[in-house]
Amino acid sequence: MYAIANIAGTQVKVQQGDKICVPKLDLEVGQTTQINDILLVSTNDETRIGEPVIPNASIQAKVLTHGKEKKIIVFKMKRRKKYRRKRGHRQLFTELLIENLSIA
Repeated sequence: MYAIANIAGTQVKVQQGDKICVPKLDLEVGQTTQINDILLVSTNDETRIGEPVIPNASIQAKVLTHGKEKKIIVFKMKRRKKYRRKRGHRQLFTELLIENLSIA
């Protein structure tokens, strides 16, 4: 059984026991959260698609860590014009452990 959920503005495919990284959530480490924006649920015998979400479906997730991803370098240059800009960016993320998928 798997589900596609909208977590912090990103659509993520999850199964029970998965560890996923999503954009930073304002939650404490060790805290559990319930996610109700479930777009699709697929079991062994059927697939349910939400319009836009599936009512009474939820995911229980536990916050494992917060961190920063690998640095991305953004470099702009216009040749022969002495124009160069170099910027770095590290996206903040939250790692979640999917504990339970439930549909009613």
